[in-house]
Amino acid sequence: MPDSRTRGVTIATIATEAGVSVPTVSRVLNGRSDVAPHTRERIEQLLRDHGYRRRGQRPNTTARLIDLVFNDLDSPWAVEIIRGVEDAAHAEGVGTVVTAIHRRASDTRSWLDNLAARASDGAILVTSDVDPALHAELQRLHVPAVVVDPAGVPALDVPTIGATNWAGGLSATEHLIGLGHRRIGVVAGTPTLLCSRARLDGHRAAAEAAGLTVDPELVVVGDFSHEAGFRAGTQLLDRPEPPTAIVAANDQMAYGVYEAVRRRGLRVPEDVSVVGFDDLPGARWASPPLTTVQQPLSEMGALAARTVLRLVRGEHLETPRLELATRLVVRESTAPPRAG
Repeated sequence: MPDSRTRGVTIATIATEAGVSVPTVSRVLNGRSDVAPHTRERIEQLLRDHGYRRRGQRPNTTARLIDLVFNDLDSPWAVEIIRGVEDAAHAEGVGTVVTAIHRRASDTRSWLDNLAARASDGAILVTSDVDPALHAELQRLHVPAVVVDPAGVPALDVPTIGATNWAGGLSATEHLIGLGHRRIGVVAGTPTLLCSRARLDGHRAAAEAAGLTVDPELVVVGDFSHEAGFRAGTQLLDRPEPPTAIVAANDQMAYGVYEAVRRRGLRVPEDVSVVGFDDLPGARWASPPLTTVQQPLSEMGALAARTVLRLVRGEHLETPRLELATRLVVRESTAPPRAG
């Protein structure tokens, strides 16, 4: 029988205030389409106002369902996060709902409406900013949230799961410097994301520690897509003094750099060494196999799921900020620079 986390609020209460029948409210809660749009909107607004959430027979400390929310689902990177979340949730007997909101306010509002209607117990937000309005809405719905790879600095009471991006950027550039490269290009990630800035800062720290000057002309910003990597790689190789090695902020852009190198009639690593970031499953099958910084994406997803389930159970978290270690995986896309 449905109930609510706001005491005294029932389906009958919502029906009375909306001026509709109890079955009509039930149809909205169950996602049925046979309700007039204006009526549905009025009912959903009342559900939000009262913080009504449909519950099953389980006690409040037991989760049935968690939401996993991405801005986009167009990358193998997202698949690895999903794999980790679903494995951990399944082990606890909990279902997972995956949503992409495409950075649109309307999609975020729609997701929140659905979250309330299906009574999800917790939410995992990936590369998102938990802005004050979203934070307040989740609190009103009594839905604990965890952020994976936060876009910015999250609210103090929102736990985050990340990776050691700065250390990863550092290790990638140290590896190339150790091979003898001195002119190293960078295909940086979206600058508004914390992970992008941390990886670039790690690169700069490695270069400065080796006494190298980071040439601004050798840093090109991308958006983590294959196409961005190709465009940035082309720009770098067209410089009057092109780099002998290129670090890409993710594997997808590294593959784009591969294509830019190929179209110039050059070869990886004989003419240009390339390093990626993530170590997606395809990295070892690239031609040549890609040297990359391994980010434990599946483990990050699993840890996020376990963390949000702890919050649902009311458990205390030892720390709200967790970072899993990255490590450099050396394959065949890096070599000493060509002599002369």
